[in-house]
Amino acid sequence: MRRRFQGLASTAQASTEVPDGVFLVRVDQVRYSRERQKPFYTVRFSVLEPVSLSGRTFSGRLYCSSKALWKFSWFLRDFGYDSELLGRDEIEDKLLVGLRGVVKISHVVLNGRTLVNLDAFAPASAWESISSPVPPSLRSELAS
Repeated sequence: MRRRFQGLASTAQASTEVPDGVFLVRVDQVRYSRERQKPFYTVRFSVLEPVSLSGRTFSGRLYCSSKALWKFSWFLRDFGYDSELLGRDEIEDKLLVGLRGVVKISHVVLNGRTLVNLDAFAPASAWESISSPVPPSLRSELAS
């Protein structure tokens, strides 16, 4: 027998979950995990913009294996990490906390767990141009 309960699906997701999208964020916490094959940082972000989601947090992994260093470096550059330390291949965990930038996230379900993918990064200064709606005149040009 099949039963239908209106609104049941909406209760399955936490109301504090951050949806897929692009956000201006601040790094609240970092934790390094040294796994044999894939060392990584777990980074907890706090949403600053859009205001409707301000204060919500989410976490994602940034891998530090040789194959994933390009993405970790992209994050560090766009979030304004100390370029002198970066040039010496050094990471000071305490200096990561408080960094600000733009991140694009998506969610994926893997083995029954919902994980956050950190898809793209941009400097915090790019937020205004990223978050502003496309003007109608430009929208018509983009469509053609």
